[in-house]
Amino acid sequence: MSSPDPKVRATDSKVRATRNRSTPATRGPVVAVTGAASGVGALLTARLAASEEIKQVVAIDERRGESAEAQWHILDVRDPAIAEKLRGADVVVHLALDLDLETDPAARTAYNVRGTQTVLTAAAAAGVRRVVLCTSAMVYGALPDNDIPLSEDAELRATAEATGVGDLLEVERLGRRAPRAHPGLNVTVVRPAVLVGGTDTALTRYFESPRLLVAAGSRPTWQFCHVEDLVSALEYAVLEKVEGELAVGCDGWLEQEEVEELSGIRRMELPSAVALGAAARLHRIGLTPSPAGDLAYTMHPWVVSVSRLHDAGWRPQWTNEEVLAQLLEEVAGRHTVAGRRLGRKDATAAGAAGATVALLGTAALVRRARKARRRI
Repeated sequence: MSSPDPKVRATDSKVRATRNRSTPATRGPVVAVTGAASGVGALLTARLAASEEIKQVVAIDERRGESAEAQWHILDVRDPAIAEKLRGADVVVHLALDLDLETDPAARTAYNVRGTQTVLTAAAAAGVRRVVLCTSAMVYGALPDNDIPLSEDAELRATAEATGVGDLLEVERLGRRAPRAHPGLNVTVVRPAVLVGGTDTALTRYFESPRLLVAAGSRPTWQFCHVEDLVSALEYAVLEKVEGELAVGCDGWLEQEEVEELSGIRRMELPSAVALGAAARLHRIGLTPSPAGDLAYTMHPWVVSVSRLHDAGWRPQWTNEEVLAQLLEEVAGRHTVAGRRLGRKDATAAGAAGATVALLGTAALVRRARKARRRI
């Protein structure tokens, strides 16, 4: 779940609308948003600032964002001084997470875990009544025996083998523990499916490859979540229209064959041991940013039910087909093999090397590694 490009802006009329200054909101919660300067945080800040149901928005980030109506505080979420900035807030939405594929894993984990710990503790100290955390449906795990769809109460069976999933599992653990450590503090967790809309993740990069890798005997299923729908679901959580553990995404799912037909990208089917083994070796020697665990989410189902949001009256505005079309438009012209983005020259060489070699990235990437060794 990496932060979306801050240039991507929702088209929903609620986001674009400006608050009626002659009748300012006098009721409703004061909401603090961390990670408010970019990505989902920027979209949510803009939406809440335009809402007549929100009294005030407090925006927290390491730089100032574009929302002029929010009250800005510039600081790192790991700074204990954040407690004073949260004083007077009713709800905190914690979106300051680093899930960038290129970030050093140890630094990423330190930031995500420490930041969440600090925000939860600071919120309790400031008298905040609710914290909304945003993780990912990936925490359920991608397993061949998963129900389709998974209920929101399904066991979290993911492991820490995929990018950032270990951090998200720890964020969830901290969220479960917080109400016990701080009576009176409620925690809502929102888990989006494959997030699309200016995002850059191992799962969106899957569609930048010359062929779609399919492990023999696997049953891939695809459920997407547009950032606009995630923002509207977060707003539901902020307004306490729904609470608890929530999954969010498009209704239904797409089978792999449907994805291939809609995308026009042909598959390359390989034995799972070959695909996983090659991915593990390439990641181990530092040639690809994605660990082998990321492949499980393209092999096995992890489709989720969105029943709790549905019961509260929420509906997604995007279909899986529409989100896939936008994703394909966003990644057009990019060339990725084995999770590593290549320049046009390397991508052409990889494609010429044959479909299997192109898919695993061994042609261009191993050649580059050999040249590097010769220079040493």
